[in-house]
Amino acid sequence: MRKILIADDHSIVRLGTKQVLCSMPDAMLITEAKTFDEAIFLIEGQSFDLLILDINMPGGNNRQMIDAVKLRQPGIRILIFSAYDEILYALNYLQAGADGYIEKNSPDEDFRTAINTVLMGEKYISRAVRELLIGKFTGQQEHRNNPFTVLSPREIEVMNLITKGLPLIKIAEILHLQLTTVSTYKTRIFEKVGVKNVIALIEKAQMYKTTSHLA
Repeated sequence: MRKILIADDHSIVRLGTKQVLCSMPDAMLITEAKTFDEAIFLIEGQSFDLLILDINMPGGNNRQMIDAVKLRQPGIRILIFSAYDEILYALNYLQAGADGYIEKNSPDEDFRTAINTVLMGEKYISRAVRELLIGKFTGQQEHRNNPFTVLSPREIEVMNLITKGLPLIKIAEILHLQLTTVSTYKTRIFEKVGVKNVIALIEKAQMYKTTSHLA
């Protein structure tokens, strides 16, 4: 029997995820966590085959979540199940040690495929992310000219918190960085993306989130 842990702070998402899991042929024992701290507590007490993890929940909202989980259970498989655009975030979390990344608006069949792929010990990425990855390795320019693809993993984390309206001092606390370091990251992000303020950054991020799947 497969032991699955769903970590998401929205009850409706946990319910929908359970329904998808229960529709699959393999027997599964499903456990739920509403916060990242609760997920870590459960992981410390029992073994799981798969963690289905939201990356924006109380107690956790950055790549360090992956390290925290793997430190306690190195063999656990992690499937990121997020509302965040995979074009902007998937590669960063895969590089951090996640085994797959799928958006919450994906069809049920794609979600099942992602679960099966990860449980079989393979990495799961969508076609859009696969094309982006190939482009990076072949040196080809990303065909959508998405400015966010040039941001580093840490810059992505800082940008995510900035667009939530958090002050720089709070971001520094969350990411365990100096305030001056966060300020430098903010300046770099604005320069790379080509914006001058947070509102423009949010608008541009939304624009590329909307158009990132278009040919």
